[in-house]
Amino acid sequence: MITKNERRTKIKYRVRNKISGTAERPRMSVFRSNKQIYVQVINDDEQKTLVAASSLGIEASNKSEQAAKVGELIAKKAIEAGITSVVFDRNGYLYHGRIKAVADAARNAGLKF
Repeated sequence: MITKNERRTKIKYRVRNKISGTAERPRMSVFRSNKQIYVQVINDDEQKTLVAASSLGIEASNKSEQAAKVGELIAKKAIEAGITSVVFDRNGYLYHGRIKAVADAARNAGLKF
């Protein structure tokens, strides 16, 4: 029997074989824990994190609202750093709930992907 984490890891590697972040279009990677959500904008050519944001210290009534605030924050930081277009890496998670909230909020704040 395959566990949930093993399944996510397989999906993650399958997706990562197809997408990669460059200087023009870095990769926006999302990590979701039980309590927090973390987002990084990564240039895979140089293996550097360009911008990062997390839900640590963000007050919200539920986790989806918290994720939406992180999406707005990462978009604001990325645009300030001169990044307007990214490749979205859901990191093996289903595009649903908190992951979708981050993506939608980042799109609404002006990030293209």
